[in-house]
Amino acid sequence: MNSRTDAVIKEIEKVIVGKRTVVERVLMAILSEGHVLLDDVPGVGKTTLAVACSRVMGMDYHRVQFTPDVVPSDIVGFSVYNKETGSFDYKPGVVMTNLLLADEINRTSSKTQSALLEVMEEGQVTVDGVTHGLPKPFVVIATQNPVGSAGTQLLPQAQLDRFMIRLEMGYPDFQSQVNILRDRQTVNPIDRAEGVVPREVILAMQEEVRAVHVEDAILEYVTSLAMETRQDEMIRLGVSPRGALAVVRMAKAHAYLNGRNFVMPEDVQQVFLDVCAHRVIMNPRARVAELTARDALLQVMKRTKSPDRGR
Repeated sequence: MNSRTDAVIKEIEKVIVGKRTVVERVLMAILSEGHVLLDDVPGVGKTTLAVACSRVMGMDYHRVQFTPDVVPSDIVGFSVYNKETGSFDYKPGVVMTNLLLADEINRTSSKTQSALLEVMEEGQVTVDGVTHGLPKPFVVIATQNPVGSAGTQLLPQAQLDRFMIRLEMGYPDFQSQVNILRDRQTVNPIDRAEGVVPREVILAMQEEVRAVHVEDAILEYVTSLAMETRQDEMIRLGVSPRGALAVVRMAKAHAYLNGRNFVMPEDVQQVFLDVCAHRVIMNPRARVAELTARDALLQVMKRTKSPDRGR
């Protein structure tokens, strides 16, 4: 295990109890310069996880509740005429931060969703023809509540594809629930979360993740997996080239967390479901058979030959 990432994970685990895999996946997404979609019921710690990440990694943090009245200018900012200078001054939107929590992104208008997702893809904001770069690092953690569809706007598939991973927090197990209740009797553990690494170190770690070596055999393996999803009879829309790139980037981050500077097939296998399950569309036959995207992708991995462990 990489010592710096292990220290970050342990500090976040003081706040998010019993969810090490989720914490690891979110950290991997941040280090691979991706964005996270947390799709789960209320009260399981989605917001707390985002706040803990920002504090532990020394990142500026903004939160926006995506209600129906939120408009694109709230997200990207707007220009105001300055009488003294005779020019327009840019007033930043909520995206001008390091970590943005987009709470219940499916409850705002599709136009506002598109404004955020465009910024996520381009890493910059253009208002009135003037381009403004976003702070670095920049990561969006968006949440969705799958329970209750009144007043929601589901994210189109093309926009879901912008998220590096889609995760579910899930309920804590019995002992973790007991620990949560005990720890919160007198103080909120989030108040005790300390910065482990400054944002400059996060940027350096992102550079190190980019430098992780990926052999051609691994690239061919990822390509074979993506091609197999496009040929599966139960999948109507398979993994896109962007999805395949995301698998490689997350696999590099997985290798990095495990203290390696090269990717093995196991790294790809560990991240494949979280990266790809929200990118595929199942056909009606799969829904009738109650076959989920994760079920189909597991079958794809079983059918696809894995390369020998390299290096």
